[in-house]
Amino acid sequence: EHMPAASARDAVDGVRPQMVIEPGSPEEVAAALKIATGAGLAVIPRGGATKMDWGNPPRRGELVLSTRRLNRIVEHAWGDMTATVEAGCAFQQFQQTLSQHGQRLALDPLWPEQATMGGILATNDSGPLRVRFGSLRDLILGVTLALPDGTLAKSGGKVVKNVAGYDLPKLATGSLGTLGIITQAIFRLHPVPRESRTLSFSCPDHKSMNALALAIQDCNLVPTGVQARAAYNLPPEIDLRFEGTATGCEAQIEQTLGMASGVRRIESPAELWDACSILWNGAETSVVCKFTLLPADLGIYIDQIRKELEPRGMRWRLVAQAVGAGYLRMEVGDPKLLPDVLGPMRNQLESRGGSLVILRCPLALKSKIEVWGSAGDALPLMKSIKAQFDPTATLNPGRFVGGI
Repeated sequence: EHMPAASARDAVDGVRPQMVIEPGSPEEVAAALKIATGAGLAVIPRGGATKMDWGNPPRRGELVLSTRRLNRIVEHAWGDMTATVEAGCAFQQFQQTLSQHGQRLALDPLWPEQATMGGILATNDSGPLRVRFGSLRDLILGVTLALPDGTLAKSGGKVVKNVAGYDLPKLATGSLGTLGIITQAIFRLHPVPRESRTLSFSCPDHKSMNALALAIQDCNLVPTGVQARAAYNLPPEIDLRFEGTATGCEAQIEQTLGMASGVRRIESPAELWDACSILWNGAETSVVCKFTLLPADLGIYIDQIRKELEPRGMRWRLVAQAVGAGYLRMEVGDPKLLPDVLGPMRNQLESRGGSLVILRCPLALKSKIEVWGSAGDALPLMKSIKAQFDPTATLNPGRFVGGI
């Protein structure tokens, strides 16, 4: 009953598998991978299926291995502020359990109701809280990986200061399931804040927006979110979030208001931290990209977006974090224009040490452009690691950087 035939909804970028497998334990995941490898079958891992259209189209994929049944919270060591969770547990379910002891995983990924812990790790999905608590690689303490040869590999442990074994947790984070299937993970936790305050500022132009964001980072404020928003038909805005005691939040807000000369404070609903509603909702044909850049270059990048997109009649929206990463949505009337637009935008970012990764786009575009961009001189090393972990290319063949 846990091995149904695949249907059209199980297809990944036009590749339809033959069967879906739903193991109930890490050992079953490892056993299934061993059998698939021996039979020469390609396996596509799946968690909550919120990001199955990320990455290149798979070269092939006979089996989908779902972690749906691996949904337990194995241990919440609240005294040590760590927790062990299976890969198929939804993020929101995990947070609700942790909150019973006043704790949380200081992370705000996309689609928290459906996204699973394994999928969040595999795609390295971090949000605005990263500016205060670090990325996923800073929060993960240990991981269990099922490898294609049937091995269950474990690394790390249940304490914050841990150097046991090869650093599999950081290697698996962001690997898109190409090295092994994450079955369990251990995270460090933080207290749930007593209060949370958000304030926003409307800026007259991108230069003043960038100046305010950099000034906030350079002072002694400790925000848990610094976010810039811009769009084709709106003035740029800066959002700030402070957490802690009510007195502490108000003191930081007062200091911020003293710094924010030349900009206008506006109403700031909590929903503005929800990148999903800002960027992914809508019926228009669209492309959503993730970009990285130096924080000081954000204003320059927005000016380039206007220069490239608006003369072509393309609407756009952008959300960027203070750490120099963000999302860009482009709504396109004619998809044939996209390669000519994306090329210069990507080249500009890469020439200054940044990157542009296409997360969501029409399938026809994926055959014309590399969604990941340039891997630089890291690609030979990445291919060597892939050969060590998955020499038969069983897992997600072709979906990662450079066709790995």
